Amino acid sequence: MAKYMLIMRGTDESVAKMMETPFEQMLETVGRFNEEMIRAGVLVAAEGLDDPAQGVVVEFSGETPVVTDGPYGETKELFGGFYVIDVGSKEEAVEWARRLPAIAGTKCEIRRVPSIDEFPQDNQWVIKERAWRERTGQ
Repeated sequence: MAKYMLIMRGTDESVAKMMETPFEQMLETVGRFNEEMIRAGVLVAAEGLDDPAQGVVVEFSGETPVVTDGPYGETKELFGGFYVIDVGSKEEAVEWARRLPAIAGTKCEIRRVPSIDEFPQDNQWVIKERAWRERTGQ
């Protein structure tokens, strides 16, 4: 099994279209999909994100980080939320992504989440993180 993150990306237009959907209808549609993943035993985490106009960007393009409040000009895609799933292969992650209840214009980026076991186990920072994970049940 491997963890994959399904990163939901929308355009200004697809996000606006989603906002036209009645909230109860959206909850029903997404809730059914989430329940399907829970029953299949693949869902690790799922979160949606707040309106990008409420966000902040910290840009590291110079010596000093620059902080900019949303909304953002020239936005081609907005990161709207994510799922983390634990599945047997990238192909299985793709199959789950294909079933996402998404609005036209939305994209889903799929990225594998490396396990802590893939890092050098004698590294002090990996040892500290492993201890933290064990302490907190992560």
